Amino acid sequence: MSSATGQAPAGAEVISLASMAGSVPAHRVLSDRPLRIALVAGEASGDLLGAGLIRELKARFPHAEFAGIGGDAMRSAGCQTWHDASELAVMGLTEVLRHLPRLLKLRSAFRQRALEWQPDVFIGIDAPDFNLGIERWLKQRGVRTVHYVSPSVWAWREKRAEKIGSSADLVLCLFPMEPPIYAKHGIDARFVGHPMADDIPLHVDRDAARIELGLPASAKVLAVLPGSRLGEISKLGEAFFEAAWQVSERIPGLHVVVPAANAACRRLIEEQLSRSALPVAYSHVLDGQARSAMIAADVVVLASGTATLEAMLVKRPMVVGYRVNELTYRLVKALGLIKVDRFALPNILAGQDLAPELMQHDCTPEKLAAAVQQWFDHPQRIADLQGTYARLHERLRRNASARAADAVGELLVRGQEKA
Repeated sequence: MSSATGQAPAGAEVISLASMAGSVPAHRVLSDRPLRIALVAGEASGDLLGAGLIRELKARFPHAEFAGIGGDAMRSAGCQTWHDASELAVMGLTEVLRHLPRLLKLRSAFRQRALEWQPDVFIGIDAPDFNLGIERWLKQRGVRTVHYVSPSVWAWREKRAEKIGSSADLVLCLFPMEPPIYAKHGIDARFVGHPMADDIPLHVDRDAARIELGLPASAKVLAVLPGSRLGEISKLGEAFFEAAWQVSERIPGLHVVVPAANAACRRLIEEQLSRSALPVAYSHVLDGQARSAMIAADVVVLASGTATLEAMLVKRPMVVGYRVNELTYRLVKALGLIKVDRFALPNILAGQDLAPELMQHDCTPEKLAAAVQQWFDHPQRIADLQGTYARLHERLRRNASARAADAVGELLVRGQEKA
């Protein structure tokens, strides 16, 4: 559509993108209104991914409008949020079931709002149980759809790839082992790299982190991260702190740093610490600062999840523990849903056991403490490990937000050419 003067109307976007293989021709997408991009991000990690993607999309589509479900980071990047990302933060099967009526109501409200807003493309960021249904619903109504962050199809229920393909026109993958799985099902999936690998430098400064946290430069330091949700901390905190105490009995003067994701987590952590035998003078609860805590530490003990990737990227030896609701554990085990022997991301990426994993009934204070002590007792193993972690870091460091924005731009171009 062109104006009477032959010029693009106000708000029209010009696309000139570089694809992963090279450059694509310049195209002009003309509209009588700005490009509209709807997004839904689940939890804080999705909010950060969304913010990075929005900034890169704005560089390509300066007049684009962004709206949906997000948090502070996406709002700061210029997204109008109809609901906050925290409303999607639920963990485990039983917790999802408990919140199911509220989540269904939220999804219905979002669908209605999106229908009224008429986005040109929808980007679901993680939260597959919530987003895939929205993607399928919008795709059926002619909206181009993107799913950013592949579910762990390489770990369990690979057949989900087909369902994802029926919902999303494009899947943006953070890990290199994911696109080949989608390719088997004829689905367009791109490895864009991991934004965290872009954000964290290849070499981090432990001394600076210790100065930031007020820790002695020469002290032995253990970072304890029992999770960023109350449910995780309730299941893991006491075992982690008991393990830390056992290690401190063998390493006098050991400093223990514990990042708390928010005020509620801090209260629970402090309550658990008050019941532990850890010396108060050597225990430090932090407000956030999880990355600084890991950089400052000699060893990290932490919950399985994205934090294990962060610990890998700052090149710290770790011990990984996790417990889920017993009902969830029994169901998953009985149904044989898990297809992998490894759960920590560094181990999966490397294809070998770099970090000890202690799951469910193996996640005891005694086993955690013994695994942590092994790292303190064998510094040469740490040096070898750091070299492996550096190679994995470089593999994931690909300017992810820019690559993701390029892929979304290409999808929009293809859609315009077909129109």
